[in-house]
Amino acid sequence: MDDDPYPLVADGIRISDTGMAGQRELNAVYVIQGDEPCLVESGPGADGPAVLAGLERLGVGGEDLAHIVVTHIHVDHAGGTGALLERFPRARVWVHERGAPHLVDPTRLIASTARTYGLERMRAFYGDTLPCPAERVTTVSDGDRIPLGDRALDVIHTPGHASHHVALQDTWTGAMFTGEAIGSHLPWADCYRPALPPPEVDVEAALASIDRMRERGPTTLLTSHYGPVPDPGEGFERGVRRIRAWSQTVRTRLQTSPEASIDEMETELTTQARAEYEQDSGQPFDLSRYDAIGSIRMNAEGLARYWRKREQLEDTT
Repeated sequence: MDDDPYPLVADGIRISDTGMAGQRELNAVYVIQGDEPCLVESGPGADGPAVLAGLERLGVGGEDLAHIVVTHIHVDHAGGTGALLERFPRARVWVHERGAPHLVDPTRLIASTARTYGLERMRAFYGDTLPCPAERVTTVSDGDRIPLGDRALDVIHTPGHASHHVALQDTWTGAMFTGEAIGSHLPWADCYRPALPPPEVDVEAALASIDRMRERGPTTLLTSHYGPVPDPGEGFERGVRRIRAWSQTVRTRLQTSPEASIDEMETELTTQARAEYEQDSGQPFDLSRYDAIGSIRMNAEGLARYWRKREQLEDTT
């Protein structure tokens, strides 16, 4: 990224770093400038001041923001939406139909996040998640188009990371907001890592979603964790390779040791992540920064759940 704190990543699209967990280049929101300014992702509630500062710096005042579009409802992507709606009374929220109820009433979302991360870590990283007024939430599904005045966003349903996940392609530039559909892109280490958490991870769906995104021929990928991937073909391929590798590691462990513990799978994935990171970056493994996006343990839990569920289904058919 250049010295501009909110650089252009495509024509009329700027990136803003939310500073999640006190780190740079972990979590991004994007501002689409134009007739109807749009924020893609809200960031977590804890990062609201950083998001507001970015909007102000880019000239988006309290009466200007027209849209907030989220790729999915996880709190690092959508947790700040309710608070932003209080600051921007004209803004409308767009979210996949399966995720909308959890923006209106985030009780279950907050409880699920606390189970996954632990209550203390959730509060420290993500802050408060406020409800969104139902009348300001519009649902979308695959194939819909979100109008933004002089441009629009095409909606592609991309389950895998979560059942309600969507990617969004800008009709003006062809740039595609990928959320976590290809996993996480770590620009400081030139490294990719999967994002396969419980409870909804689906490896086959994740790979099929990447195929669907690839077919649309995006000009660049705009990841939420973190930043632009200027070569979409490389980004898709590296994302697929890591999803397959981590998934196979957990599957093989469960095949050889059906009662393997999450601790054992976490240890094995950590060894694998270290080797991948050091091969990609040529740097010593920075586990604390790497794990701040979403812990290796969380991926072990998600993949173990997925493969055990698959085995149960196969046993009954």
